[in-house]
Amino acid sequence: MAATDKTAVDSELPPKSEAAPPDAAAKCPFNYSLVDVALRVLVFAATLTSVVVMVTSKQTELVSVPGFPGFRLTLQAKFNQSPALVYFVAALSVTGLYSIITTLASVSVVLKPVYSKSFLLVFASLDVVFVGIVASATGAAGAVGYIGLKGNKHAGWTKICDIYDKFCRHTASSLALSLFAAILLVLLSMMSTFTLYKKIRH
Repeated sequence: MAATDKTAVDSELPPKSEAAPPDAAAKCPFNYSLVDVALRVLVFAATLTSVVVMVTSKQTELVSVPGFPGFRLTLQAKFNQSPALVYFVAALSVTGLYSIITTLASVSVVLKPVYSKSFLLVFASLDVVFVGIVASATGAAGAVGYIGLKGNKHAGWTKICDIYDKFCRHTASSLALSLFAAILLVLLSMMSTFTLYKKIRH
């Protein structure tokens, strides 16, 4: 009888192989979606601040005219005098708009994870495109900034940062922020690709 009762009890217990698998969140408590939202907000903040700093980088100074000793003109330095800096402002503005749109899309992924794979594929692709846009704009503006800082004796371009020091400081700060935004976009692209890879595997 004892053997029979033991057999009956064992038959009622679920087999070990049929135990519920551990939750995926328990395996990986790191929430990629929330980090994605936070990084995209940082991209927006960096690009917006960079554009504001560049647009407000105006400085007016009295400049001596070469060949006319004692004759000075009032000249202003501002970003729209250089096509490279105009391109920089336009590229960072578009990137800021892109970061707003993708932040809202990323929030929707947090609320409705069923669409996460489609959004991750789009994010991974577009983030790479905007990395290229921001990097090219930073490089173009950086080249102009270097000429302003050091000049170019071979081409006859004189440096201006010894005169327009405030303008150059603003430009350097704006370039640093755009470089930070580019690094964030690289991280976002890598994270989107990795998260998509994990979802496809599982």
